[in-house]
Amino acid sequence: MSDSPLEELEHHEHAEHAEHAAHANDPLISQVTFTIAVLAVVAAVAASLETTESDKAISAKNDAVLAQNQATDAWSEYQSDSIKKNLYLVAADGGGAKAASYARKAADEGAKADAAKPRALKFEEQRKAATEAAEGHELRHGHLTIASTLLHMAIAIATLAIILHRRWPWWTALALAVAGSGLAAWAFL
Repeated sequence: MSDSPLEELEHHEHAEHAEHAAHANDPLISQVTFTIAVLAVVAAVAASLETTESDKAISAKNDAVLAQNQATDAWSEYQSDSIKKNLYLVAADGGGAKAASYARKAADEGAKADAAKPRALKFEEQRKAATEAAEGHELRHGHLTIASTLLHMAIAIATLAIILHRRWPWWTALALAVAGSGLAAWAFL
């Protein structure tokens, strides 16, 4: 359905107009009434897909932020271990009784730094993938927003065909419906 109580009320109002007009036994009114019913379903599906894409975009952005934080932590660990390694190397180069111990500690810290770097790079790749996914969901959301708007406009204009007893609003509504439905379909291609 819809996220807005006003949209729900609007759909209900259009349905009431269509129901009253159906009692007039006019073929145009029956055709337009059927069209409004179909458009209401298509608009509801488009609005639901729009909401889903928005939720997926937010989730993917959150995943990107988490991966960036993990990458930052891994890079900080890498830098810390590299600094410690260099300090121990300087101490070992100074010679003395503990030079061998400092050299071993420098090697240990170097191994830790070497292990942290690939983790940081892996998290950066995860961030990149999540960011790209979020952009894709945002693009689909934008297309579905426009599609949903076109479908809602089509419903309102189709109602004018009933009120005015003219075919041109119905044809206009059908054109908007085709455009809105096409855009919704294109969002997933």
